Amino acid sequence: MEKILVTGSLGQIGSELVDKLRGMYGNDNVIASDLMKKDEQIELIEAGPFELLDVMDGEAILNVVKKHGIKRIVNLAALLSAVGEKNPHKCWQINMGGVVNCLEIAKDHGLSVFTPSSIACFGPTTPKDKTPQETVQRPNTMYGVTKVAGELICDYYHSKFGVDTRGVRFPGLISYKTLPGGGTTDYAVEIYYEAIKKGSYDSFIDANTYMDMMYMPDAIDAIVHLMNADPSRLRYRNAYNITAMSINPLDIEKSIKKFMPDFKLGFNVDPVREAIAQSWPNSLDDSPAREDWDFSPKYDLDKMTEDMLKNLMIKLDIK
Repeated sequence: MEKILVTGSLGQIGSELVDKLRGMYGNDNVIASDLMKKDEQIELIEAGPFELLDVMDGEAILNVVKKHGIKRIVNLAALLSAVGEKNPHKCWQINMGGVVNCLEIAKDHGLSVFTPSSIACFGPTTPKDKTPQETVQRPNTMYGVTKVAGELICDYYHSKFGVDTRGVRFPGLISYKTLPGGGTTDYAVEIYYEAIKKGSYDSFIDANTYMDMMYMPDAIDAIVHLMNADPSRLRYRNAYNITAMSINPLDIEKSIKKFMPDFKLGFNVDPVREAIAQSWPNSLDDSPAREDWDFSPKYDLDKMTEDMLKNLMIKLDIK
């Protein structure tokens, strides 16, 4: 069995992906790693191999690869959009330094690399509705800049050196298991927590601002599916548009009220994050992913809302 290294494994995506991969391939075959340990993630850390790892340290990554006989890297370590705007230089160093280090090791040691991109790779001049797979990419955030550069450098290592690189452009991701880490779409997670805890929420995104979203189980399935896809079918390497729903805060409010009729939504718009959201597409065209590797999300908004609220009631121990 090929061993897999997951960087940034204690983050929102990584923590659930590691569980999924260990369930599929065995605990010992999936090596989790992150910059530091987190007490709330102790179960994941102790369930299988774990390495403290800074993705900006190429030698350290190589040592882990050799130690465990790694054949596949899933590079999730990154600073997200809102956090990245507060420290753009650090965002560039982490997001691009980690990708390049993983690609160099993959080139020299015959590894494959999965690196996700994001809707942040698009910008104000990108077509807003049903954004095509191939279109204008002129982001106005450093996070977005790193995602475009990441797509290009992965394509380069594939065409120049034959590295098996793959990736998707994630929309906003919603999960009850792990809190997000400073992204513009975080409101779509916070709203469910606050609905359970307080029965109300003030959104930092404007009422009519649409963004693509996806429930985390669909995102995890997409990673696994693309990683295992027949390479002869892949027209693109980095990265495929994927989405499940295009929604705004009012849509989520309406969905929550189907299960919690007294829920109240207010607004306290953050101009920084709202400006970022306005620069992104309203909706993506994900038909190439559906055609090339049979991408097909299972959750719509109401099905996601029902599952989120049910599991958050358990997680937050609210009767």
